Amino acid sequence: MISGERFIVTYFLTGSEKEAYAKARDICVEQTVEYPAELLGPGLIRDEILGRIESFEKTADGYRVAISYAIEITAYELTQFLNVVFGNISIKPGIRVEKLDLPPALLAPFKGPRYGREGLRKLLQVDKRPLLFVALKPMGLTAEQLGELAYQCALGGIDIIKDDHGLSDQVFAPFEERVLRCTAAVEKANKETGRRSIYVPNVTAAFQEISGRSRFAKEAGAGGLLVSPALTGLDTMRYLAEDDTLALPVFSHPAFQGSYVTAVNQGMGIAHYALYGQISRLAGADAVIYPNFGGRFSFSREECRSIAAGTQVPMGHIKTIFPSPGGGMTMEKVPEMLEVYGKEVVFLMGGGLFKQGTDLVANCRHFRQLVDNLE
Repeated sequence: MISGERFIVTYFLTGSEKEAYAKARDICVEQTVEYPAELLGPGLIRDEILGRIESFEKTADGYRVAISYAIEITAYELTQFLNVVFGNISIKPGIRVEKLDLPPALLAPFKGPRYGREGLRKLLQVDKRPLLFVALKPMGLTAEQLGELAYQCALGGIDIIKDDHGLSDQVFAPFEERVLRCTAAVEKANKETGRRSIYVPNVTAAFQEISGRSRFAKEAGAGGLLVSPALTGLDTMRYLAEDDTLALPVFSHPAFQGSYVTAVNQGMGIAHYALYGQISRLAGADAVIYPNFGGRFSFSREECRSIAAGTQVPMGHIKTIFPSPGGGMTMEKVPEMLEVYGKEVVFLMGGGLFKQGTDLVANCRHFRQLVDNLE
């Protein structure tokens, strides 16, 4: 019934040694039996089901503890797995998830990203250089205007043209009209350039709408799907990624995830490495969008490096995915970002692309030239 195989979650804990160790023991109980440990007699529950402290060590600013759990308590479901990793204890202060160590037996039920880095490169016919990603802005443009922007971006050589994450089914740019116009625009540009650009609509929506919008996008010729998993649920993203009738790459957007990572310096939440790297891969993202260092958000250079590391750390059969830094990116930052990320990256440009000048096609070509020179 219980195989004896366990997975490990590494947590950072604040407080004195006594306080941190008490937190570690509490995690073992809270994330599993949620029952007074002193009332547990010898046997299966105490020996296997209860979380187990594997190591406990002092760090510069707290304590790091590795706690193992029986793989069977996850039910091999993403939702229950996340519940074990950071369910009730997410409500308690001074506990941060650092990283996951998952054995093959636990990874086996998860398909992970459908495309990953290699698959996206093949789909977009790009061998080595960084991929280019643009968000259609600003909110308030009509579907026709957004379609024209998509055409100009594809004409200028952008690989992936996505909806801004705030575009849904508003009256000024209804979802179906927007998807039809933008897919047609990108297809037109592809015929003119001979290149392969894709349009990625935002399908973040009410639960009962997500599947229908995704299928509409697929039938219209969209090249991928944009999802904000903190709004829809991580398992919804996994479901879309694994749906063979869709078979589209999935791009994860960080909207509503900020509270998980902005308190990490206070010893709470989920580390950037684990959330944007490991967990996003388990949930099927082919590329994960997040704020770049030096932009209008607070992510540091080291936090961004850790995300990139999490997107490629070995996880059995789970594919590596692309980090996609954005949020205030400008052309001038490309050389510095290349030093941090290398070529295995998707550069996301939004407003910065429009600030370059009034000729959007020329701006896109300049952006493209910056990375073409790397090959």
